[in-house]
Amino acid sequence: MINKIEKILNEHEPAPLGKQRLFSVLLPLIQHNGEWHILYEVRSQKISQPGETAFPGGAVENDETFEEAAIRETMEELNLEQENIRILGEIDYTVSELAIIHCFVGEIVGVTLDDIHFNEEVEELFVIPVSYLIKNKPHYYSSEFKWKHPDDFPYHLLPNGKNYRFRPGKHLIPFYHLKKHSLWGFTANMTDCFINLIEEQNNSK
Repeated sequence: MINKIEKILNEHEPAPLGKQRLFSVLLPLIQHNGEWHILYEVRSQKISQPGETAFPGGAVENDETFEEAAIRETMEELNLEQENIRILGEIDYTVSELAIIHCFVGEIVGVTLDDIHFNEEVEELFVIPVSYLIKNKPHYYSSEFKWKHPDDFPYHLLPNGKNYRFRPGKHLIPFYHLKKHSLWGFTANMTDCFINLIEEQNNSK
């Protein structure tokens, strides 16, 4: 039996516990006015989370890799060809109880910002210079949540029953202070992660 268990474990690929949905986004880099910018979308009123700032991306489809999903979604939302997207690599990904979100960094090639004609999922595009984001860090605000249990919660199975001390959850949520646009949450977190990777590399030289 122990040999069978060992075989099962050796063939198993560990993954986060839970039934999270899988998503993938692209952090697009584009040359604009002679310097590198990050391209952002404002989500249209026709889809969920309207008005939010986001990267191109969406759910991973069956038999599709995270990278393939990021490319496909970017092609659809920005009306680009695959040849216009050059993947540079992947940064850290996000795991929550609801979703796993991978983020790829890609160069937009062969088109200018003015050439991009987005689809109905996008309300507008805007760009921020990488140099600006290096100098202007997000502010992380703390947010807490408490446990709330239904009436049939089995307190009798816990040590100390209803007096069991559940630890409150705590999130640190980043916000960039921009004049015209909102940039916070997952998109801000990925932006900050990318900028930090660049700075770490520059500082190590």
